[in-house]
Amino acid sequence: MIRSIPRSWLVFDIVGSGIGLLLTLSMTSALAAGPIVNWLGDGTVAAVLTAVVAIVLWSAAAICRLSPPIALMIAWAGAILQMACGFSPAPYDLAILGVLFATAAWGTRRVMWLGGVSALVGGLLAGAYLSLINEPGLLQDEQTGLRIAVVAGLLGAVSVLTLVMAWGAGLLWRLVLRGRTTREAQVRAEAAAAAEQERVRIARDMHDVVAHSLAVVIAQSDGARYAAQTDPALATQALTTIGQTARAALADVRLLLTQLRHREGEGPQPTLADLEQLYAQVRHAGIEPRVTVDPTPPGEPPAAIQLAVYRILQEALTNAIRHGTGEVDVRLSWLADRVRITVLNDVAPTHVPGHGGHGLVGMRERAQLVGGTLGAEREGERFAVRAELPVGATEIAG
Repeated sequence: MIRSIPRSWLVFDIVGSGIGLLLTLSMTSALAAGPIVNWLGDGTVAAVLTAVVAIVLWSAAAICRLSPPIALMIAWAGAILQMACGFSPAPYDLAILGVLFATAAWGTRRVMWLGGVSALVGGLLAGAYLSLINEPGLLQDEQTGLRIAVVAGLLGAVSVLTLVMAWGAGLLWRLVLRGRTTREAQVRAEAAAAAEQERVRIARDMHDVVAHSLAVVIAQSDGARYAAQTDPALATQALTTIGQTARAALADVRLLLTQLRHREGEGPQPTLADLEQLYAQVRHAGIEPRVTVDPTPPGEPPAAIQLAVYRILQEALTNAIRHGTGEVDVRLSWLADRVRITVLNDVAPTHVPGHGGHGLVGMRERAQLVGGTLGAEREGERFAVRAELPVGATEIAG
């Protein structure tokens, strides 16, 4: 029954209705809009009742935004009082248009349709009221009931058209408000989705950059600790690898932070040319990857494909360093329309690879981002990562 609206709007409606009351009463007096049926006798009584009707109607307009149903009931009460007194239409009836507008614009669905029915019924009732009360001047001569019916139809049509137009304007404003709310909700949803995608991208990039380097550092540090007792030179070589890997990881992290801070620049990304450096880091960690590229790329693959291949191999080799027990077989097959990636490594018999780690999720996301697929599962005593990424023949620059 009562809506929650800002106090400023309520004050605006009350002040505006007060101004409308004063203006329309002044216009009514200037137009000398007296009663249709002069049965009131004393002009003072008529003036008082006219003021009462105007106050009732504009009171409804004052609260039409706060409570459209209550405003509609008050407006009906004022209109019935006006007809009971035999008053002709006057400028203060403009308040009824505001109430009908409010029922369609801010009322509930039921109140909205009640306002539409009120516009139709009220218009027909007003037309009948004006035609059936035979005041000299309204009907120039007394004619048959057919004449009165024609006049009633014309006056009713005008009244209905006026009231329905006010209600229709409110309905149009309702649609505007609903469209605005829908757009705002859509913008918020798109912003939330973009933020979620950005968080996923950051998590994926941080994992790709940091996890591999840390795996190499951990493997080298473990080896250096044992080698220090028997072969100091080998320990020194391991420490050198740790330093190089850490510096490379630090550079990658700084690059990633720069991209996050300055979104307009993506910065350089790994390509196929960087795979040899990746293989070298794996070798330093104590695992010798057997790499087979057959067939070779017919040209320069798209940058997105090169990045996806690099990141998938990086994560697969990182898992081999962390969980593998032997050598790693890497195979790249650059076909005309796709590239196949296969990484096989031995795992301990008791090791059960998880399915919810960030690495596996990140590899699948990398493949899906370029329209490909990726599967990772244990096959006997080996763990296999197999991926297929689409590479359109027309997208490869010869």
